[in-house]
Amino acid sequence: MKSMFMQMVVEHMRNRRYAKRTIELYSKWIISFIRFHNSRHPSQMGDIEVEAFLSHLVNAKNVAPATQASALNALAFLYRDILECPLSLELNFVASRRQAKLPVVLTQDEVVSLFTRIPANVKLPVSLLYGSGLRLMEAVRLRVKDIDFDYNAIRIWDGKGGKHRIVTLASELKPGLTRQIGMVENYLSADLENPKYEGVYLPHRLRDKYKGAPKQLDWHYLFPSSRLSIDPENKKVRRHHIDESSIQKAIRNTAKVCDIKKKVTPHTLRHSFATHLLQAGADIRTVQTQLGHSDVKTTQIYTHVLQQGAQGVVSPLSRVLK
Repeated sequence: MKSMFMQMVVEHMRNRRYAKRTIELYSKWIISFIRFHNSRHPSQMGDIEVEAFLSHLVNAKNVAPATQASALNALAFLYRDILECPLSLELNFVASRRQAKLPVVLTQDEVVSLFTRIPANVKLPVSLLYGSGLRLMEAVRLRVKDIDFDYNAIRIWDGKGGKHRIVTLASELKPGLTRQIGMVENYLSADLENPKYEGVYLPHRLRDKYKGAPKQLDWHYLFPSSRLSIDPENKKVRRHHIDESSIQKAIRNTAKVCDIKKKVTPHTLRHSFATHLLQAGADIRTVQTQLGHSDVKTTQIYTHVLQQGAQGVVSPLSRVLK
């Protein structure tokens, strides 16, 4: 049960139209910050306590730079928007310098093996992770209208960083997607018979602009949950998308069955998509656009996988043993 203070923080974020996952993440960091300082109220703390917490994350937890940055963003929001006492722009804390991990990439044979044994109920969304380079949440949040059969494309709205992009769609997936949309239509027909059904969730700006959209097929999730649920924001009955954990578990378990000796996650398929595109001759800018990276330097990490050894160096042992 959240305290009255945290309930107020969450309500403020909802009123400001923050994304559900942002609300969850910020809440987690604010609660961790308060607990770290023995449940002192944030109004009784400031820059010094924030610096101590951020340094603790590195010294004791060895978190990655992105993790430390998300904690800082949450606390900056707390002091700026809730307590109206912004933090200093010159906070003095130990910054994380942990090196980013190199991507784990499957070979094409490993991809074939994985898809041969992946459970049928998640094969289509998993196919989109590799076939279109989608992030896990981008796949589960797809709406029916986002699939463009005419141009073999998928439209991604509000991806990471709030960016939109268009990605490729493998034509081999069209029959499966057509059947999937038919299943969504069947769910919708049944749901509309339920007087309590309020339609699919839409962000506030779309909900206000398209009044009838929540009950239209095009706006419903492509991969819907098998059961109705209660919208925590307004307690209305809706049909949400599938739980992403079911895909994570299926990929992890299938990789074990296939005896793949790498740590395989949904993001591994996105890494493999990028690497295999480059391997097939796609230029780096095209891959950058497909992945939705703001900086080409982020995309260039995949070129390391393709190089012959480190930085393209041929081992002298290879010459000796020829």
